Amino acid sequence: MPFTTPPAAVDRQAWLRWAVLGIGTGAAVSSVVAGATSALAAHFAKEVVTPRRRDENLEILAVVQTGDGLEVILPANEDTTIEGTYSLYFDGGRGHARIGAIRSFVPREGTVQREVETVYAGDIRSAVRGWWSGAVYPSPSALGFADESVDVPVAGGNAPAWLVRAETPSDTWAIMVHGRGVQRSEGLRAVRTARELGMTSLLVSYRNDGEAPFAADGRYGLGITEWQDVESALEYAFENGAQDVVLFGWSMGGAICLQAADMSRYRTRIRALVLDGPVIDWMNVLTHQAELNRIPAPAGRLGQWLISNSFGRVVTGLSTPLDLKSMDWVSRADQVTVPTLILHSEDDEFVPVGPSAELAERNPTFVTFERFYRARHTKEWNVDPDRWHAVTADWLRRQVFGRTEPKRTLSRP
Repeated sequence: MPFTTPPAAVDRQAWLRWAVLGIGTGAAVSSVVAGATSALAAHFAKEVVTPRRRDENLEILAVVQTGDGLEVILPANEDTTIEGTYSLYFDGGRGHARIGAIRSFVPREGTVQREVETVYAGDIRSAVRGWWSGAVYPSPSALGFADESVDVPVAGGNAPAWLVRAETPSDTWAIMVHGRGVQRSEGLRAVRTARELGMTSLLVSYRNDGEAPFAADGRYGLGITEWQDVESALEYAFENGAQDVVLFGWSMGGAICLQAADMSRYRTRIRALVLDGPVIDWMNVLTHQAELNRIPAPAGRLGQWLISNSFGRVVTGLSTPLDLKSMDWVSRADQVTVPTLILHSEDDEFVPVGPSAELAERNPTFVTFERFYRARHTKEWNVDPDRWHAVTADWLRRQVFGRTEPKRTLSRP
């Protein structure tokens, strides 16, 4: 007699089969989602700490000859339509032009025409792509000063630097620390201000920036390792006549300066910090960058974990994990005891302005915050050099040199 299953048992078995199938499908979907999240997180974490060449992401539509010289036609975007002085790098960075005033801008056409003030290198007339930058000058000689090159001994060799001597030097030097993905020329915008105050300027390179020796792991330390090269620059300054220093830092250079002021054995000889668009809290910056690049929040958080945890080293390539929480200066506001001036634009697209403002609010004794508008990332000087100079020079006179003088403006080359 054949075996038959009662109807109720058939229903139970069917339910069981569908339940198992559902669980298996859910697990598979979860695995796919988890895998995609992990892959995104790994890519994000690696990108943050890996030095890259700049992308030529700006099309150069045309270069035209006018009665006054050359003008360049570019796609209109949030950078190219802001008044001020900037750089246009092309031909893989071998070409460099200083770009000035907007000559015409018709939004419906989507293009902007700007003055080419100076071509420092290359043939801009044959250029087809490049990148926009706030690092205007290629060397001290472009500002009218001697290109005095020096070497700062660091781990792995020598880091090239520029020394720009003050005409009537004081015992206080300025050390300029550039940001992530750029080089020491970024600090040239502050040299006239420093020199007017009698400060000799040392514009440094540091590990993994393409000029100084690479670190053993070839990865950015986001300030946790780079400050050691600033320590070497401090030693150089003190061995060559400086008694104390002011550290200037842009973007990640700001994070490096904060680390040096906290960790250096010379920290009592750091008189002040001048920070432009600085990274005050790396976790805030990385969360913002994840959102900017449409990376889901779980992947962004996992990326931060990979950077911070020893288990992530196989992905990031870091020799040691980076303690991101230790670089949250909003939480550590009471530990900032060096007079600090922060200049930061409200619309900074890479490093949100919020932590800068909050640090100043939490520590008004030592931190002064100067808000700029429509300057984007670290281009406060480019948009309004007279204001940048006046604010910085007046603050340094009070904080470092103990005097107040009438406001003066600098003539631009």
